[in-house]
Amino acid sequence: MADTTELAAMIARYATEDGVTATAVPRLSLFRSSQPTEPVHALYEPAFCIIAQGRKQVMLNGAIYGYDPARYLVVSVDLPIVAQVTEASDAEPYLGLRLDLDPAALSAMMIEHGLDRRDLPAGPGLGLARMTPDLIDAVVRLTRLLDQPDDIGALAPLVEKEILYRLMTGDQASRLRQIALADSKLGQVNRAIDWIRRNFREPFRIDSVCDAAGMSPSALHAHFKTVTAMSPLQYQKQLRLQEARRLILSQARDAASAGHAVGYDSPSQFSREYSRLFGAPPLRDAAKLREAPELSIG
Repeated sequence: MADTTELAAMIARYATEDGVTATAVPRLSLFRSSQPTEPVHALYEPAFCIIAQGRKQVMLNGAIYGYDPARYLVVSVDLPIVAQVTEASDAEPYLGLRLDLDPAALSAMMIEHGLDRRDLPAGPGLGLARMTPDLIDAVVRLTRLLDQPDDIGALAPLVEKEILYRLMTGDQASRLRQIALADSKLGQVNRAIDWIRRNFREPFRIDSVCDAAGMSPSALHAHFKTVTAMSPLQYQKQLRLQEARRLILSQARDAASAGHAVGYDSPSQFSREYSRLFGAPPLRDAAKLREAPELSIG
């Protein structure tokens, strides 16, 4: 049976430079880092993530989730997190893999195999579980298809289906099933997240978010915080600040115009909240990032 040693060798062969490497297999990305990294702010979308070599941690509103080849990560909703590779070197780089999760495929899996469709209580939007031999074997077989590009169209969907089945019958089953159930509590929180992502530049209106989610304000706050570890308003603020940071870096915006572009009327409030999240005022933070190599962490 395949193991993480073979998976690490395949990732190293295809991910030859630090950062993210897209692949010909749909929804599959590879990651490499030759050294530990600084904390990187990112928006994680629903995905299954594993490490073949090295260690990493992700932080969600103060909670730290550290993992390695013995454990895998499942993300069930879009979450603003902080990611950091904690163990890597030139000789033994960090090597990871991400498979984006398709809600339609998960729903079809539940129906086809008669999996439990009861609405489960909403839980945190990410979690760790112990890797199993059957799951790593399926992941390795999916990655092997990179050596057989003519077979990807026919075989990748079959192996991906096996991976989803292993996940939906494993320790992270509740998170995977919540993704599949559009009418679940997680589905309602997801609709709220989608509304906030589409309207994050606008003044925050809790009634509009509640209408999008189909929940009362008290239920929305309770379930939203359970899933994302933050309130809807805090979530909007993180999206605003991450987008402002992108504008300052990629478009050379000054702090005032970047803050205004994401919905801040007060430059001083923007600078204060930016410094609180990223550890430095906007322009000093941008200068530091421009001196460092570009980072992408999976």
